[in-house]
Amino acid sequence: MFETLINILSALVSNMHYLTAMLLFLIGFHTMLTHSNLIKKIIGMNIMETSVFLFFISIGYVHNASAPILDDRVAAYVNPLPSALILTGIVVAVSLTAFSLAMVVMLYKHYGTICSDQIMRLREEEQ
Repeated sequence: MFETLINILSALVSNMHYLTAMLLFLIGFHTMLTHSNLIKKIIGMNIMETSVFLFFISIGYVHNASAPILDDRVAAYVNPLPSALILTGIVVAVSLTAFSLAMVVMLYKHYGTICSDQIMRLREEEQ
């Protein structure tokens, strides 16, 4: 019984980065679903993006590996593809955040609020 508990805890600790990525994704998803403030929705989206970045970097990690350019005789090497994908993802995430914030500014100028529920009510009144 005690050894089983130790094995479970050991597996949890060794996969902590996966659990952290899932927890961050759920926090961001919950934030996007439950808040009507558009700034909070953008923050939730950024938390979700960060969790995806953490997950991909975790997948690319190889234990006891080194870069193949440092030693020709390495058996295990670090895969550079996830890091390159994450750099591209970060650029896209920053662009999406900037565009979203610009849209929020335009919505505030037009409707006078950043609450999505109030914006929907004001849109219904306009029609």
